[in-house]
Amino acid sequence: MPDTLIFGMEVFLNGLMAGVLYALVALGFVLIYKASGIFNYAQGVMALFAAMTLVGIMEGQVPFAHLINAILGTEVHHFGWHIPAFLAILLTMGVMVFLAWAVQRLIFRHLVNQEPIILFMATIGLAYFLEGLGDIMWGADIKKLDVGLPQGINTAIDEVTYGWFGYGFFIDNLDIVATVIAALLVVVLVMFSQYTKQGRAMRAVADDHQAALSVGVSLNFIWIMVWSVAGFVALVAGIMWGTKSGVQFSLSLIALKALPVLMLGGFTSIPGAIVGGLIIGVGEKLFEFLVGPLIGGATENWFAYVLALIFLVFRPQGLFGEKIIERV
Repeated sequence: MPDTLIFGMEVFLNGLMAGVLYALVALGFVLIYKASGIFNYAQGVMALFAAMTLVGIMEGQVPFAHLINAILGTEVHHFGWHIPAFLAILLTMGVMVFLAWAVQRLIFRHLVNQEPIILFMATIGLAYFLEGLGDIMWGADIKKLDVGLPQGINTAIDEVTYGWFGYGFFIDNLDIVATVIAALLVVVLVMFSQYTKQGRAMRAVADDHQAALSVGVSLNFIWIMVWSVAGFVALVAGIMWGTKSGVQFSLSLIALKALPVLMLGGFTSIPGAIVGGLIIGVGEKLFEFLVGPLIGGATENWFAYVLALIFLVFRPQGLFGEKIIERV
């Protein structure tokens, strides 16, 4: 078998793994958009904030330590204990639920039935606020996140592929774990959206806020619930990306890579977020592998956006999105 084909197969598999990580971020966008019609620009920053909070809780870091020390003249930075990863994840989820309540209570409760551009601008402001809050609470230094997830090369795949092709594929164990978790999340979220009372209420709110209110649906409850679930998805994405590349402020930029994923899969489709993520992940890796050397490389920075632009021209609603037809 030609070496180029073997290397291409390895690149393809790694592209699938990267696509799953993109899709995890896109899931949060889809959830909030389905329930409220809001494109949540802050989803990437929510993943960053969740990861920073998780690291801070695990390491026993004092929140706002720099601010407290500057005001009081103290030198307190840590409580002196370390919290197990599982308990820290539960506490971080509590923080994200409180954040969801605060966002609904302080911001979006006052913006019901406003124009979509106003809601979008509100999420931009929320993104910058959360980024600044995370900096003040936990500091801007790069943090290492370790919750016990396996990392490094999967030796079983390496040995099997070496036996088949004479070349061992490098597949990261963390990427495999992310794939399994993403698959479970999609199944759970689809079942929740389609077969539960709260899921049907969520879809009703997305269609028409006033109509949902008129039949007894609590808009406040639905939005808090959706932002809480999106916060949980952001926490999962933050754990995966933070474990992979460290918890740093560039982590919030993964939201930008989620945009092409949404354009391909559709803003209203949970399975579409996964399929779109896989297409982007595989496409950018294979394009870099096959075409990158011919044009100077660095194609991963722009390939996803060009592909999304092509989809916008020929199928604006995405592969799984709902085609909206307005009759006048």
